Amino acid sequence: MSLDPVQVMKVQDPMPSTCLSASNGDSQASWDDSKDIHENVDSTKKPKSPKPENAVTIAVSSRVLFRTEKEQKVFEQKGIEEYLRYQVEHENEPFAPGPAFPFVKALEAVNSRLRELYPDSEELFDIVLVTYNHAHVGIRLINTINYHSLFIERFCMTGGSSPIGYLKAWHTNLYLSADAEKVQEALAEGIAAATMFMSEKQIEVSETQLRVAFDGDAVLFSDESERIFKAHGLDKFFEHERENENRLLDHGPLKGFLEVLGKLQKKFYAKGHRMDCPIRTYLVTARSAASSGIRALKTLRAWGLEMDEALFLAGAPKGPMLEKIRPHIYFDDQMFHVEGAVEMGAIAAHVPYGIAQKYPHKKSTNAGK
Repeated sequence: MSLDPVQVMKVQDPMPSTCLSASNGDSQASWDDSKDIHENVDSTKKPKSPKPENAVTIAVSSRVLFRTEKEQKVFEQKGIEEYLRYQVEHENEPFAPGPAFPFVKALEAVNSRLRELYPDSEELFDIVLVTYNHAHVGIRLINTINYHSLFIERFCMTGGSSPIGYLKAWHTNLYLSADAEKVQEALAEGIAAATMFMSEKQIEVSETQLRVAFDGDAVLFSDESERIFKAHGLDKFFEHERENENRLLDHGPLKGFLEVLGKLQKKFYAKGHRMDCPIRTYLVTARSAASSGIRALKTLRAWGLEMDEALFLAGAPKGPMLEKIRPHIYFDDQMFHVEGAVEMGAIAAHVPYGIAQKYPHKKSTNAGK
């Protein structure tokens, strides 16, 4: 299986009834059908956006938040002017949800709980919509956001320029995009980032609990151990981990994002909501528990980070486990695992970091990381 970022789904579970008239570029949607929804949204007082320096900022590309396959084809086949004309002509047709949509909805659900417990706190998720579009195309995006009742007040429309400088100005904690090159550029600047993919099918995820799953090496941790495995094989990897089990692993590109999730979890724990916390984290690693798991767990403990669940799979496929977890997003540095997750209908994102990008995984073995 070979994935292109945000590929067109061949099979998709039905969306909720409020989303049925949204356009994925292949159908006409009537704006009149959502008039009542818009009136309700307008009549409801929206919460105030937190200051960027206080918030957990999640920057999301319009191409992963919504489905824009047809519009992308217009741009690629007919050029920018026809693309802009098409967007203006269809600006009253809302886009259908993309792969990042359930994740963003879950972030908003967590914010609702935080505002109930801490009415004056600005330690909240803040979503920034990032797009290469010119500003006048933003009307369709605003209409779509209102149609789906999303709370996204911050836009970054770059008119074809790179958004990376703006991401730093926003104090971005995580950047999700369909553009692998821009994701790599963000990672090089120290911004946690990943490329998202659309599944041919998509499993149902929780509407009340944000579930985030992480691979270990080259995602939360550095690729130090992965390099040993790639260069010298499994036996040397196990030997290296045993000899260094009391030496902490260095941090990987997603460590900071796990830290801010943990910080928000502790706010719920402080109010007696450990057991029903609306944020749940998972470590899903191909490491073996007895042979190489101790170092990973000791590193997390030394960092002061708690994982709600840790799955050491000893080389077994990750897809079936992720199907059971039903995460809103799963981060992995190897496309092999991303493809396996997507095949099972899980929402997965590729972190193009570390030695695995130079030596893609072969299906013969995978117990190393």
